Amino acid sequence: MQFPDDDNGQLLADMAAAGLDLNQVHTVDFFILFEQKPHAEDFIKAIAADELAPATQLQKCPDTGVWEVIASVNMVPEHTLLGQTEQYIESIANPLNGYGDGWGILGDELEG
Repeated sequence: MQFPDDDNGQLLADMAAAGLDLNQVHTVDFFILFEQKPHAEDFIKAIAADELAPATQLQKCPDTGVWEVIASVNMVPEHTLLGQTEQYIESIANPLNGYGDGWGILGDELEG
């Protein structure tokens, strides 16, 4: 399988090499960072109302003090779709002073 030569392409190539079936639906976690907790909470409300990512988690990084929202989306991890989803989530986060910090698929899905 060929992957584009960018960060998302490399991550997908690594996942495929680890045995992840990229043709199946997976829970993809998108990481959005906020300096202020109220902004993170407003983002959670906005993304939940949109129904794109009904499952979210909010946690504070103990090292940096930055608030991280993990927005989980069930999708096939296809390169173009991942990029579009990242851009869409960031279009909601950016006006709330949030910014994207990548995505991932939890390692337990690789154990199958």
